Amino acid sequence: MPKLLFSKIGIYEFKDLMQNVKPRRRIDIVLSRRRQKKDIQCIIHRKNDDSSSPTKLSSQDDHKLKQPTLKKLLKDKKCLAAFRTFLQSEFSEENIDFWLACEDFRKNTSPDDVGWKAVEIYQRFLHPTACREINVDHHIREKIKNSLEEPSLSHFDEAQRHVYQLMERDSCPRFLRSDTYLSLRSKTRTLWYI
Repeated sequence: MPKLLFSKIGIYEFKDLMQNVKPRRRIDIVLSRRRQKKDIQCIIHRKNDDSSSPTKLSSQDDHKLKQPTLKKLLKDKKCLAAFRTFLQSEFSEENIDFWLACEDFRKNTSPDDVGWKAVEIYQRFLHPTACREINVDHHIREKIKNSLEEPSLSHFDEAQRHVYQLMERDSCPRFLRSDTYLSLRSKTRTLWYI
């Protein structure tokens, strides 16, 4: 019969010791709770301001509560660079590259260059064997492929809209919660005061 490592009394003493030991807290959980607490405090502060005075909110309080939209992020060069870096870390930067290529195609393409630029964008992002293939529906891909013979400046609008909605629903909210965006936001605040 094997020997017992602890007697019955020893086991109870060991259990009592283990109850007094505090579990270690993960730093990422602690930081996310602090962020949530700040957000809740900001909302409570806003509600208190609303109930105490029916006048307009100050622009600082309003700015704290509103998250920028994807449209605003894409207009700001620093935010766009940070968003692109974030997408690279998630291995989905082809979405922003396609969107930017479509914007450039629509705004800066002369009528003579429409054909070859449309083929270049198709080969780079939409062709089934493209190394930077984007995630669009099959019918959109086929529609673009069939109309490559007579492309127009609005040739990629449907695919661009689809990719924009994908980024708006999926990538942008994660980016706004990421450390990349939070550090960028804190840097811009500190620069404003200098």
